Amino acid sequence: MKRQKRDRFQRAYVHGYKAGVSGRSRDECPSQDINLREYWMSGWREGRGDQWSGLTGVSGIHKNPMVI
Repeated sequence: MKRQKRDRFQRAYVHGYKAGVSGRSRDECPSQDINLREYWMSGWREGRGDQWSGLTGVSGIHKNPMVI
């Protein structure tokens, strides 16, 4: 059974969110493509905001884009 390819932009957002929640630097964005970088940075910003708000681990499970 074949899987459909996942949306590249959604994947970039999720990877950026995970990087932000884990406290990594925004300079670690792996993409050079401006559109993918924009989605990664959006996820990173949201992840950093959630980390600063204390929404990490179990307390932030409702915000995690991988669970939705």
